[in-house]
Amino acid sequence: MTAGKRRTAREMAVQMLYQSDLGGSPLPHIFNTFDLSEYLAREAVAGGIDQGGDHARNRKRADDAFLYAQELVRGCVAHLEKIDELIRSQADNWRLERMPAVDRNILRLAIYEMLVEKDTPKLVVLDEAIELAKKFGSEQSGRFVNGLLDGLLKQHTFPGSLT
Repeated sequence: MTAGKRRTAREMAVQMLYQSDLGGSPLPHIFNTFDLSEYLAREAVAGGIDQGGDHARNRKRADDAFLYAQELVRGCVAHLEKIDELIRSQADNWRLERMPAVDRNILRLAIYEMLVEKDTPKLVVLDEAIELAKKFGSEQSGRFVNGLLDGLLKQHTFPGSLT
């Protein structure tokens, strides 16, 4: 999968994790109600997809990314207890429940990737999480996500390479 499709998948996954976290909806419902057409339209307006009008290519890219996003979300949910424990171990003075939901779910996604994605360098996961935080979070989200994940990388060993 290309880097662009992975980024798109991560963006979709964060949105789905957020919905699961706040709404408590079961994953099949979240997956069935995720509107790819609406996502494509939003990304086109934001300049995130090819403006050249190749709808079929954009749709294929979105379909591929959506399938990968579902894998990421299922993995996060399956490993949620371990992931949340890692967040708690690093989040001094922050209760998980009090963190902004967007930041919490970006952290969950990144930690899941660091735990299981052996082919993706951990610093790439970190950089992608920071970009997601800047796009979806508050003004402070990028620094918060960076600090927590950087601390985890220094204190824990994850499979795969750092760079």
